[in-house]
Amino acid sequence: MSIRTTEATAPPPPHAHALAHDGASDRVGHIETHGIETIPDADRHGRPSSLFWVWMSANVVYLYFVLGGGLVLLGLSIWEALAVTVIGNLWWAVVGWLAISGPAAGAPSVTIMRAMFGVRGNTVFGAGLGVAIGLFYEIINIAVATLAANALLAVLGIDLGPAGGWIVLAVIAAISFVFGVYGHATILALSPYFSAALAFAFVVLAFFVLGAADFSYQPAPLPEGERWAMLLLGYAIIASGPLSWGTGADYARYLPKDVSKRQVAWWTALGGFLPAVLIGSLGVIAATAIDMTDPQLTIGEIVPAWFTPIFLAIVVLGSITNNSLVAYSTGFYAQGLGVRVSRASTVVITGILATVAAGWFVYVAPSFLDTLNASLELSVTVLGPLVAVYAVDILLRRNRYGARDLGDLRPGAPFWYTRGWFLPGTIAMVAATTVAVLMANTTLYVGPIAAALGGADLSAIVGPVLGGALYAVLWLTTNPYRDRAKRPAAASVAPPAPAALAAIIETDAAASARTQEEPA
Repeated sequence: MSIRTTEATAPPPPHAHALAHDGASDRVGHIETHGIETIPDADRHGRPSSLFWVWMSANVVYLYFVLGGGLVLLGLSIWEALAVTVIGNLWWAVVGWLAISGPAAGAPSVTIMRAMFGVRGNTVFGAGLGVAIGLFYEIINIAVATLAANALLAVLGIDLGPAGGWIVLAVIAAISFVFGVYGHATILALSPYFSAALAFAFVVLAFFVLGAADFSYQPAPLPEGERWAMLLLGYAIIASGPLSWGTGADYARYLPKDVSKRQVAWWTALGGFLPAVLIGSLGVIAATAIDMTDPQLTIGEIVPAWFTPIFLAIVVLGSITNNSLVAYSTGFYAQGLGVRVSRASTVVITGILATVAAGWFVYVAPSFLDTLNASLELSVTVLGPLVAVYAVDILLRRNRYGARDLGDLRPGAPFWYTRGWFLPGTIAMVAATTVAVLMANTTLYVGPIAAALGGADLSAIVGPVLGGALYAVLWLTTNPYRDRAKRPAAASVAPPAPAALAAIIETDAAASARTQEEPA
């Protein structure tokens, strides 16, 4: 494989002249004007700790409560389910690692992934998969929020008539997408308040759940082989949560280039890990007292009547806050497809598509929950390899992404590679995803390898390991990367530091202190 180089400077993105020093491009209450282009240094601001609230507000959600209870429904014991909840959510550490590429490149994840898939390859494995996955989670959030809102209206004795359900769905969708349209600054400003309200409500819920829990609960015994199969299936379901967030750079890209990478990774990971584990564990414990196949109804068995509408309200609010981040990133992915419209417009367009699909799932499809479970299980077969390739690229490249090179989409550009494709990334994704699909065990599909292993689902383990390892081997043995002089941006960045993971995330004390003192 070879790469053509060019001395020409990449043409500026559309409206770049208006954005270069636009102080209003990222202000609370104003629609963010930046899209997938690089954020100018003049617009960089904030501190890493703000990322904690962003990720917490998006992950204090009812879905984790359902997934935790689902582990018990699989036949796992309380302690097995709790262990799976913690282990599966360790993937948040990788989400934090991905986030450090945001300040380095000053660009969202979909732009950065041009480095690992090529300009054309990224439209498939970066933007294409991103839009599909983003729409999927938008549909989930709208559907869950709509079901909870309908239940809340019924509890309050409000009847909107035959068309009321569709009105509720439209209102839920409009509210959830408006934050995505306004963008980064507005999301950052509101996230602490959403986090506090949601966390308080879940603390109250925990009081009632713990009071009703049966810690002596024992599931029906499973044969040893089937037990391990259920453990692996549960792990795949829980891991699908953090693995769906390969977009950490989107929310960190406004931070200054010299920000502490360690803190970016830490606050991002902690903001997702804590609520996912605590709420998932609460769902596990609740499953010992109520039927978790429909907790929106059965929760009334263990909470007082006055708390039921509060519980349903936090389901609605949590789904909306989660959808705000999903919609924001999905807009970037849509732009990555080459759609020549603004980021705000892509949020609206993809939001309309998701709303229509959510309406079908809620009011027309025979079983929303069955479709949800199968989709979550299968999503890991793609998301695992994708996140692994991204994480390995940051490591091998030592988190150096040239803004000029990422924005150059012309044939012969540094990340054009071979006809617009980077074969290591393409081969790693295709091979790892194929193997993971063959190993998947879902309610709708059982891969031949999973069947041969007695139902054991190894997709969430083998997929990421194979994808990351294969990408690393090909990256190191394929031009331009096996020849340091041919590597993109080799002439525009400082020589790489010693090849050690610690060197990538290390930041001097002065930079770290400056980050802490800088106002949000």
